[in-house]
Amino acid sequence: MEFTITQDFPAGLDRLWAVFGRPDYPRRKYRAFGTGRLVEAATRHSGDNAVEMNAIAATRHWLERAVIGLNLCPFARAVHLKEQIRWVESPARDVPGLLAELVHELQLLAAAEPATVETTLLIHPHVLSDFLDYNDFLDLADAAIEELGLAGVLQVASFHPDYRFAGTAPDDVDNLTNRSPHPMLHLLREESIARAVAAFPDTAAIYERNIATLRRLGVEGWHRLMTDTA
Repeated sequence: MEFTITQDFPAGLDRLWAVFGRPDYPRRKYRAFGTGRLVEAATRHSGDNAVEMNAIAATRHWLERAVIGLNLCPFARAVHLKEQIRWVESPARDVPGLLAELVHELQLLAAAEPATVETTLLIHPHVLSDFLDYNDFLDLADAAIEELGLAGVLQVASFHPDYRFAGTAPDDVDNLTNRSPHPMLHLLREESIARAVAAFPDTAAIYERNIATLRRLGVEGWHRLMTDTA
């Protein structure tokens, strides 16, 4: 599949890195899509990548068993069954490399027909394994969307093995809703989000139902779900 990339971005990438790549840039808290809560650093690893698979296979397993299997996101099943998800495993080993790849994927998604590519999962197992560093990178992701002129068109949702919501303990099951096997950036179309919200206006009920489901399952039940390859 070929896409035409019309924007020349290297200069913009340099500007972003000059601003956000400074070591003295302050860390921040980030509001994750669909939760309405602020995230903060985790202090432990979730251990969910005990299932030995490559990054895409492990993420697909998580999507099918947890996100769809537990109905954590009622909008995920359709795009998965229609094969409208673009799966990307990034080889990036540093933040500049990941940023360049993110820019490329944002451009691809914006240029693609939604019926062909509705959303993109950019999985990056070799960089930003520390949740604080990952959380900081989300500023760069937002700035890249602005630089590309895609604000209001695309947004990035955040998933990480050590994801932790503000006000929760590291082992709190509430955190499992956003704990993917590997660090991941979920690229979404704003128009698709608006349609989903219109179809399911009580989005707060989704969050409350998810927490009830995860509390019934428990951390041990979650690990069994993730390590069961049957």
